[in-house]
Amino acid sequence: MRKQYRSHLVDEESLAEEPMGQFARWFRDAAEANVFEPNAMVVATATPEGRPSSRTVLLKQFDAHGFVFYTNYDSRKGRELAANPFVSLLFPWHPIARQVIVTGTASRVGRDETAAYFRSRPHGSKLGAWASDQSTVIASRAELDRRYAELEARYPEGEQVPVPPQWGGIRVVPDAVEFWQGHENRLHDRLRYVLEDGKWHVERLCP
Repeated sequence: MRKQYRSHLVDEESLAEEPMGQFARWFRDAAEANVFEPNAMVVATATPEGRPSSRTVLLKQFDAHGFVFYTNYDSRKGRELAANPFVSLLFPWHPIARQVIVTGTASRVGRDETAAYFRSRPHGSKLGAWASDQSTVIASRAELDRRYAELEARYPEGEQVPVPPQWGGIRVVPDAVEFWQGHENRLHDRLRYVLEDGKWHVERLCP
């Protein structure tokens, strides 16, 4: 199971001055190449003792301030980030032989921002946020469906669903962002933005 990557070389002069601008370019490329869910990213967290865990979530916003996703704060990732805010994100855009790897620090977004996003979600997703005590043990699928049905009866389509107090946004502020482009003979381009003294600089890594 081996594939040769054939891509254009990436040189430092072609990059944006800061990583979020470069991410916007590559994210657009992934979307235009019809990569399935280009906003899907692997979020890696760890306990204070260093025991890691990872899962795939959907990026919902990115701008000069970082990357935002939403979750139940009582979930495993929510609890781990509350105890240890250091986090890594990975965007695996395999069809175009690209990856973006982010390391940074996570914090909760404001409740107004969470409420604005929650209101934009489909009705069923709002109910699902209430029905699921994310990462906790549940007796059966039937129990989950029962919870959802009760919520559906309480909040029928068209009725406003309140924001769960334990649910909200996480913003990851990057301190390093690596852009990985696959090439033949495993001589990949790895260009990493690193924040030092408030300024970004780019360094090339061996593949």
